[in-house]
Amino acid sequence: MSGKKYAAISIMLALAILLGACARTSPTAPAEHGKMLVVASINPLADFARQVGGDRVQVETVVPPGASPHTYEPKPSQLKALSRAKVLVLVGLGFEFWADKAVSASGNPDLIVVRTSNGLKILQQGGGEGSGNPHIWLDPINAIHQVEMIRDAFVRADPQGKEVYIANAEEYIGKLKALDKEIRKEVSGFSTRKFIAFHPAWVYFARRYDLEQVAVVERTPGREPSPAEIARIVQAARKAGVRAIFAEPQFSPKAARVIAQECGAQVLFLDPIGGVKSRETYIDLMHYNLEQMAKAMK
Repeated sequence: MSGKKYAAISIMLALAILLGACARTSPTAPAEHGKMLVVASINPLADFARQVGGDRVQVETVVPPGASPHTYEPKPSQLKALSRAKVLVLVGLGFEFWADKAVSASGNPDLIVVRTSNGLKILQQGGGEGSGNPHIWLDPINAIHQVEMIRDAFVRADPQGKEVYIANAEEYIGKLKALDKEIRKEVSGFSTRKFIAFHPAWVYFARRYDLEQVAVVERTPGREPSPAEIARIVQAARKAGVRAIFAEPQFSPKAARVIAQECGAQVLFLDPIGGVKSRETYIDLMHYNLEQMAKAMK
């Protein structure tokens, strides 16, 4: 039985205990100070929700900074929040392996679930998720689509705030368009366009900005590569003249360091999730990642 199936079973046991106690309460009870309660799976989506919702929303994030959303098991208290939430913001594509069972058990028939990948062109190459590669938010143009979906869900959940949500979304989309232009300008000065990533998180970014992911260290998050796989990655890195192996702060960099040592590259860290100081917002996060890439590719 896979780790995700074990996690799903434990989630259901926790929900049976916790949500049974609150099943008789109003499933749409307001959040603190009358704000609309929104639950988002990961920090980038939570930031999108805050940017759109402003003072009208209270946003709670499921996956904490430093944890991998591929393996993180939500705490019972986080799952219980779904019984009071108005909107749940997800990536979709099976990324939130716990979501369907948690929503079903929440006892909240009015919960609006937003799968922000709906309507986007989904890449299969190197996705490792079965339903397609879920890392859509790492392309700022995809992020615009996600913000629009969140805006529409907020208008549906809270019609009185329609003008606020539309205005906030329009302002933030302008910032995302400016971010896209900034990335294009920086990438245009790269002397190499080939890179090796820790796992297949950067394929949408690469497609948008005409970069090439030569290989990944872990095709399945949390499973270290075998010696044979490491040898193939080293060979690919040497052939492509890769200058850095991009690790991620949510995972051990051990394998990345072995590969870097073998091919004479350095280890740098790209962060797909953020949430930590200096990269709490999505735009700050993408600035950080662009700076890391430029160190190795400019």
